[in-house]
Amino acid sequence: MGVYIIAEAGVNHNGSYELACRLVDAAKTAGADCIKFQTFKTKNLVSDNAKKAEYQRKITGDGSQSDMLRKLELSYDEFLGLKEYCGKVGITFLSTPFDLDSIAFLNSIDMPFWKIPSGEITNYPYLVAIARTGKPVVMSTGMCNMKEIEDAISVLRDNGANDIKLLHCNTEYPTPYEDVNLKVMKTMNEAFKVEVGYSDHTNGIEVPIAAVALGATVIEKHFTLDRNMEGPDHKASLEPDELAAMVTSIRNIEKAMGNGIKEPSNSEVKNIKAARKSIVAKRNIKAGEVLDERNLTTKRPGTGISPMRWNEVIGTRAIRDFDEDESIEV
Repeated sequence: MGVYIIAEAGVNHNGSYELACRLVDAAKTAGADCIKFQTFKTKNLVSDNAKKAEYQRKITGDGSQSDMLRKLELSYDEFLGLKEYCGKVGITFLSTPFDLDSIAFLNSIDMPFWKIPSGEITNYPYLVAIARTGKPVVMSTGMCNMKEIEDAISVLRDNGANDIKLLHCNTEYPTPYEDVNLKVMKTMNEAFKVEVGYSDHTNGIEVPIAAVALGATVIEKHFTLDRNMEGPDHKASLEPDELAAMVTSIRNIEKAMGNGIKEPSNSEVKNIKAARKSIVAKRNIKAGEVLDERNLTTKRPGTGISPMRWNEVIGTRAIRDFDEDESIEV
């Protein structure tokens, strides 16, 4: 299986079921494997006095998280409709739960795996509830140190989750390039012996493409229909044409990764003779003349004796007359 690409719609539907369906269409057209939403009941997710994150305040103004999130809720029935719509369109439906009730609901509609967000990695009851379903888990690791990741994996495994993948992530929107630290993917892979991917919050598509080249098996990226829409996550999201460009680039990088065996490829074999050189006469040579640096050189094409046999040829005598530029025979 190739790199699994999750188009993160999140809450970029702005609380509109119709807009959510349009996001499904856009993700399918872009070539993503999966579209992911966020399922929550605001009253279960945040306290009324919880303040917005800094990036949320910059985009949506002051106010509480709860006031903002209530406008972004979809009902469980709407999520069920979205799953059915994804089935008709031909793209995998996924949604990240943010509370225990939402875990129970999403488990009842048979999602293929769980996507745990970075903010829940220290939520013991949440991790236990996820693990006890027995489904595969993909877990983001933004804001985490290695001990926190280790502890979360232990909770998941102790409670029945055996198939775990980790996504390196930085939970800043957008993430500064100097804070991405893609090399952490290798660190996590070696430390935890699990597949590793990358959940991206940078601007543009360069970093997730680079992550694939470094071995990411899962890529997650926020997208929206229009970055100018109101809402906390639109500004740090790709638009549909950019999402499509990212998917295409990742698929190209997948092909380019190859099998690690160094040998001429099928496409380049035909160019070997045209690009390499042969030992040829530097000037006209008479039969019996000693062959040396004064009368030999190397030139294209590589249809004659390889220059790697130079020392084998030097000092022998010409077996016949050779014209200038003619390939030598011995």
